[in-house]
Amino acid sequence: MLRNAFEPWHLILIIAVLVLLFGSKKLPDMARGLGRSMRILKSEAKALKGDEPAEAPRPESAPHPETAARH
Repeated sequence: MLRNAFEPWHLILIIAVLVLLFGSKKLPDMARGLGRSMRILKSEAKALKGDEPAEAPRPESAPHPETAARH
């Protein structure tokens, strides 16, 4: 279905339209801002993964303290 979605001439056309719309002076600033945003997003995603608590043992596998004291 999307076998040849982006051929080289598609990319050239997209770049040409971007240069015409924004000008060649603003494009490096936009790319720099996009790179910063991507780095921030990556670091925040890693921080969220690191904040997850370690998986606790399930209640079925761990004996309950009251039942263990009765036996």
